[in-house]
Amino acid sequence: MLESDPGIEVVGAAPDPYAARDQIKRLDPDVITLDVEMPRMDGITFLENLMRLRPMPVVMVSSLTHDGAKVTLQALELGAVDFVTKPARELSVKLEDYAAEVVAKVKAAARATIRPLTNFSGTEREAFRERVKESLREAGAYEARSAGTRQRLVAIGASTGGTEAIRRVLECLPPDSPPIVISQHIPASFSGPFAERLNSVTSLTVKEATDRAPIMPGHAYVAPGDWHLRVQRDGARLICRIDQSETVNRHRPSVDVMFDSVAESAGSEAVGVLLTGMGRDGAEGLARMKASGAATIVQDEASSTVWGMPGAAVSLGAADEILSLEQIPARMMQFAANGRARSA
Repeated sequence: MLESDPGIEVVGAAPDPYAARDQIKRLDPDVITLDVEMPRMDGITFLENLMRLRPMPVVMVSSLTHDGAKVTLQALELGAVDFVTKPARELSVKLEDYAAEVVAKVKAAARATIRPLTNFSGTEREAFRERVKESLREAGAYEARSAGTRQRLVAIGASTGGTEAIRRVLECLPPDSPPIVISQHIPASFSGPFAERLNSVTSLTVKEATDRAPIMPGHAYVAPGDWHLRVQRDGARLICRIDQSETVNRHRPSVDVMFDSVAESAGSEAVGVLLTGMGRDGAEGLARMKASGAATIVQDEASSTVWGMPGAAVSLGAADEILSLEQIPARMMQFAANGRARSA
């Protein structure tokens, strides 16, 4: 599949991590693909060593199982750029579509920003969390909410690099945060473990969205893999709606679908956040959110793994502000407390 693309040269293939280590030193590849299950050393151990000693773009090859999802999310935390799933025996997608996905993700990985493993250590994570919490206090977001200001809905979209970016945003937030809806490009069997993982590291209640679930403060709702997540007004409250209508921008869930529904249902009472990701999904939806009066935030290029989706939104003029990942939580909460006009 990789060799079928003229822009990719496969310089080596290794049967196990020890052979891979020697080939990496000799061939100096731009990207490696890495299976989790290998002889002599598991993929996670090898990845951890690689990202500590020689950080480079890695695309994981994962099985479509609950356990495979949990291990893949661990690999993304360790610094892998992205993952592709092994096709099931009875292919639900055409082989050429699968090949196109593999090629696109390897090419995106070659352009990705890679950070050393030290950035993902417990010490660094805690320091990041404390800096964000201090920014929240300085922004007065806590005081604004306690004064009874109406809370707004936050909508977050992401793709490549997004599982970690979303985690780093959510784990800093207080338990009385405004409700959050999330569309992350992810397979069906991965969204459940992803929601479980977020729920374990944040004070919010994080769950997969279910149809007609009420959207409540202190909760975050993750779009199920292979389902679009929309927000709908039901009287005075907002509810989740999920469906399997046609893919948008080749994705389901699609960030554009979610952002469009938030623009229609919440308007100026919403905050849109577009994080790292490959492609353009979410850019036009964020522009429609901004036109409806919502505050909009885009992750900057320096802190993004891939600046495709955020960059597309910036080119459309969809961003009120372009911020680093570290700056986003405090500004997001300030917008949620005060709205776009009063936070300017």
